[in-house]
Amino acid sequence: MHETVAHLVSLATASPPHTLHQDAVAEAGRHLFEGQVGDVDRMLAVYRHAGIDQRQSCMPLSWYLEDHSFSERNQLFLEHGVALMAQAADRCLEQAGLSYADIDMIVSVSTSGIATPSLEARLMHVRGFRRDVSRLPIFGLGCAGGVLGLARAAAMAQAAPGSRVLFLCVELCGLTFRRGDSSKSNFVATALFGDGAAAALLSTDLDGPALTHWGEHTWPDSLDVMGWNVGDDGLGVVFSRDIPSLVRSDMRGAADTFLSNCELTLDDVDQMLCHPGGAKVLDALEEAFGLAPQDIDHARETLRKHGNMSAVTVLFVLERAVRADPPGTWLLSSLGPGFTAGFLLMQG
Repeated sequence: MHETVAHLVSLATASPPHTLHQDAVAEAGRHLFEGQVGDVDRMLAVYRHAGIDQRQSCMPLSWYLEDHSFSERNQLFLEHGVALMAQAADRCLEQAGLSYADIDMIVSVSTSGIATPSLEARLMHVRGFRRDVSRLPIFGLGCAGGVLGLARAAAMAQAAPGSRVLFLCVELCGLTFRRGDSSKSNFVATALFGDGAAAALLSTDLDGPALTHWGEHTWPDSLDVMGWNVGDDGLGVVFSRDIPSLVRSDMRGAADTFLSNCELTLDDVDQMLCHPGGAKVLDALEEAFGLAPQDIDHARETLRKHGNMSAVTVLFVLERAVRADPPGTWLLSSLGPGFTAGFLLMQG
């Protein structure tokens, strides 16, 4: 263990105001894709088997039934992204009993829109940060960004002992929907993606669970497994149908190697907190790690109530665990473009 260890001082999440119920989204999907996708009734089964009852969105369902340009959608990303990030940050700092002026560094993660100046720079104009706060915006980690972004923030906190590092994560996945895209990946995305934000405060000299180790594994020849295709009409999602198979065959080995480097084994882990990329991915994780369904209940419940919010989702899972469970040795994991697995070990 590091002599100087970062601690998770506080954690808060935020959801946008519009709730999209899965049955209503499925009907909208039928309306949108009928005539574009062959055997649309078979494809609609994706909604039923997604393990999702509802999701939150910054826009109402009716908005998705209309055409919107990439520039319009990205402008909405900037507006709603900053607002949702601010909600999560406000709650996080209130929990810690600190103010924005106490923050020394911001690490922000988002991959669902383009922002230059970045989102945390925009947040500085509506919240009372000091003018000398350091910023590290991270783009491109996708669904792995919750774990890997938290790891980067912990590394920054450890590099400057006593500093206060605010980790911010926001994903507005719904805004990436392209109405004219009839690909299977786009169809699946409409059954999975939701919007959300989270904020975490890290420091070496305040109380909270310790973030003791982190690491990652990137598979060779895997750039086409997950990511974005950038087109004239925006960001087109890339999902490989092989993701659950990759999880079953390769995820346990990557996790075992990470834990071995920490001089631990899976038997030393009290709880696994997984990014719930989808119901099939969770089933594959259960099989790979020999877990019972209740062992990843926080992940399944987060998926059911909020959908897949990309990087943010695992932070919702962590928040549920912090509220409900006694401290222990927890392993956070996620998968994202690269194709990369991210791991982070927390010890309460």
